[in-house]
Amino acid sequence: MESPRAIDDPATTLSRQLSVVATREHGVSAEQLPLIGIDPGLFDAFYGANLESLQRFVTRRVGDPERAADLTADIFLAAIESAHRFQPRSTPRAWLYGIARVIVAEDRRRGARERVREERLRGSALLDEEEAARIDRRIDADVESRQLYEAMDCLTEGERAVLELVAIDELSVTEAAAVIDVSPVTARVRLHRARRKLRVATTSPNSSTEEQQS
Repeated sequence: MESPRAIDDPATTLSRQLSVVATREHGVSAEQLPLIGIDPGLFDAFYGANLESLQRFVTRRVGDPERAADLTADIFLAAIESAHRFQPRSTPRAWLYGIARVIVAEDRRRGARERVREERLRGSALLDEEEAARIDRRIDADVESRQLYEAMDCLTEGERAVLELVAIDELSVTEAAAVIDVSPVTARVRLHRARRKLRVATTSPNSSTEEQQS
């Protein structure tokens, strides 16, 4: 006698649907993250939960909307490709920002070289007018943040990294520590030093002159 065809168990199907709903409401957990490369539902939830904050992260550092769109897409592609190697020592958000920092830094290094025409055309094709306008608005809104970002040249790389993640990208000190792979104590020390240096660096150069004249 032939065995009956395997059919989906209604209870299993319902459980899967409830799991997707819960994931969309609460985000992809550290346990689920390694599966985003093979489970479209999990990736959609991860993408939806992180797209806006990741775009803010990129546009604060990049002034061109096409370039920002390309980098955002590259970051998510890199996340898909490396998700199976994720270790739950940090949060999914901190892990994604770690990838973003690497890709944005690599792009900045390439920025000194002129991009080929094909890349420009590819970026233009990916953006419709509405998407380009939305990224333009976000870039305009983040001008002040980018100016602060540029003022961080007085900091060491480690100090700059933790300050931008905490002060600009609104991560907790613990999350920032996970992104740059240091202990929370080290991150706090670097944050304190960075804030102190930045206060000195952003003090008006005319203040001492005014004090002498008064």
